[in-house]
Amino acid sequence: MLKKRIIPCLDIKDGRTVKGINFKGLKDAGDPIALAKSYVDQGADELVFLDISATEEKRKTLAQLVKKIAREINIPFTVGGGISSIEDVKTILLSGADKISINSAAVKSPLLIKEISSRFGAQCTTVAIDYKKVQGKDEVYISGGKIATGIKLADWIKKVTALGAGELLLTSMDHDGKKQGFDLSTLNEISSKIKIPIIASGGAGTSRDFSELFTHTNISAGLAASIFHYKEITIPELKNYLLTKNIAVRC
Repeated sequence: MLKKRIIPCLDIKDGRTVKGINFKGLKDAGDPIALAKSYVDQGADELVFLDISATEEKRKTLAQLVKKIAREINIPFTVGGGISSIEDVKTILLSGADKISINSAAVKSPLLIKEISSRFGAQCTTVAIDYKKVQGKDEVYISGGKIATGIKLADWIKKVTALGAGELLLTSMDHDGKKQGFDLSTLNEISSKIKIPIIASGGAGTSRDFSELFTHTNISAGLAASIFHYKEITIPELKNYLLTKNIAVRC
């Protein structure tokens, strides 16, 4: 059995780590380099860095900050935000990332997924998808959750997997920041149908939320931000709790 992964997320704006609720009301959560080092020390399995305003501000990812973080960590490192070309991917990988994450650019140019996967490998190609319910259906959003695409989540997932995505990062905008649990129904439905790894994001508030995620779905990783940033739960505490629930995690 593959062990479940625990992944802290650094949402970056203006060089600082931020966090909000439902993608709104962003508040400062600390220095990203210090947080990254702390998460390595705590035993995080991977780290995700998302430059959340890069697409909206029509600029590239903060490569220099990526370099600084990469020098301080020795765990898999995924970077996203403002990546829209093969050259952007090269820049981020040369800056020290192990994987890249594309979201808005993938919706606008789906063949970019195939290009990245073919050039750098599916294992390097994460497609991030922000979604929320609209009239009872899960719909994909882009540009930091500000623009509705009209694309149904299930349809988009089917397309990106066919194009070569090696991993999905699914964020429920409805659950984001509320700390009331992951979107188990949608995550269970999706994870039962596809074979590539899925990182679940949006809603983690307690250790039990992670336990329910891994017990009731086939999701391979749980991602969280504020509960780790503000030390509401530490990663060692979470992993010890999961072990008591017979959920395999890396120690």
